[in-house]
Amino acid sequence: MKPFIACLMLTSPDGSLHPSRWTKSPDGDRYDFSKICDKVREELHCQAWMVGRVTMAEMAKGAPHAPQGPQEVARPTHFANREAKSFGILDRSGAVHYGGPDLFGDHIIALLGHDVPDSYLAELAGDGVSYVVAETADFDVGELLAVVSREFGIERIVLEGGAATNGALLASGLVDELNFIVAPALEARSGTDSVVEFGTDGLAGKVELSLIDCQQLGHGMVNLRYAASKPSNS
Repeated sequence: MKPFIACLMLTSPDGSLHPSRWTKSPDGDRYDFSKICDKVREELHCQAWMVGRVTMAEMAKGAPHAPQGPQEVARPTHFANREAKSFGILDRSGAVHYGGPDLFGDHIIALLGHDVPDSYLAELAGDGVSYVVAETADFDVGELLAVVSREFGIERIVLEGGAATNGALLASGLVDELNFIVAPALEARSGTDSVVEFGTDGLAGKVELSLIDCQQLGHGMVNLRYAASKPSNS
């Protein structure tokens, strides 16, 4: 059984994800906006957070350090810390390097594609990182998350992008709820990142949203809460 997934994004009305580039507001600044976002995240009561490769690489800031010599590694799973109570989850790529088992005090679980090399798995195991490797070339995030949920007792995950990861999970029907926290600021640069992205076809016909609530927050912010579901005719 897959865990409940709530997507949480702090954004401007024009869809920007970069508070450092936003216009100023008399209602508050990016530090105020971040605190409000943290409060909403806590209220979601999720045991784990999930991001994609680019976001995780920016946070981990590690370099390759695969152990030398032949390695015996476990596939498709390696669970380094079953006693952990909070988790950070990464999807697919074998390109992020950590240097330790945790980020921000949360145990790391890597969801990996079928073709990741044994040298990378040995690096993760040496760092104390848990992982689940897809057993076929088809990277089914739902199946991998079901393993994580079963093995670690994770029932709720907060998904925090970036745009391509959000789009992929929405398209696959894995996201249950969206929380778009909109701040009173704008970026308006051409070519900037967006909240959700899914190739050239987009998400039309793949997901439907229905409004749960529009919550007025402090510092001129609102939280637009939507339930996400597969289209009724799919």
